[in-house]
Amino acid sequence: MRFPVIAIIGLVVGAFASAQQPDPFAKWEKEIAGIEKRLKDAPPKKGGVVFVGSSSIRLWKLKAAFPDATNAGFGGSVIRDSTHFADRIVLPHAPATVVFYAGDNDVASKRTPEQVRDDFTAFAKTIHAKLPKARVLYLSIKPSLKRWDQYDTQKKANALVKAVCEKDERLTYLDTVTPMLGTDGKPLPELFVQDGLHMSDKGYAIWNAVVKKQLK
Repeated sequence: MRFPVIAIIGLVVGAFASAQQPDPFAKWEKEIAGIEKRLKDAPPKKGGVVFVGSSSIRLWKLKAAFPDATNAGFGGSVIRDSTHFADRIVLPHAPATVVFYAGDNDVASKRTPEQVRDDFTAFAKTIHAKLPKARVLYLSIKPSLKRWDQYDTQKKANALVKAVCEKDERLTYLDTVTPMLGTDGKPLPELFVQDGLHMSDKGYAIWNAVVKKQLK
């Protein structure tokens, strides 16, 4: 069978373009390898709690509030990154509960609320494919001083993810937004460090309380 020259050229160009596409997850390899080594050197107890997600997870001083929990967060990540690396930093440890925070960077990088919802759904499916009974606790996208202009988009994304959680008893949406807002409806400044994005100890105290209610 003969193919038109134009079709052949198109196939060649398409294949070349695909080969030239950078691996979007390659930038995390060093950090993921470091997490793997840390967890291999001190293996988490099976059936425990693994926290995973972006910098708000990575910077969390978990040992004080959750001494038996495992921190597998990596800063700057989006939901799809945690999904991609779940089989390396989450699933091998067979947690009974996964505490997940991501979506903040997703919205900042122009992912739509619908994409955030779909990305979270894919993450949950990845966890449940190998750990069908595991609970996934989704910490809502936090309001912050630095990204206050994105609040409306964050709010919609949170609502869509909450709706997904309400359809599956293994999924739980945790509201971190309400306790982080002041009487003026804006983020409380004392909950953040100087950059206005990452949280202070007071901010984490709120998150500790929210999560502890679910881990009793």
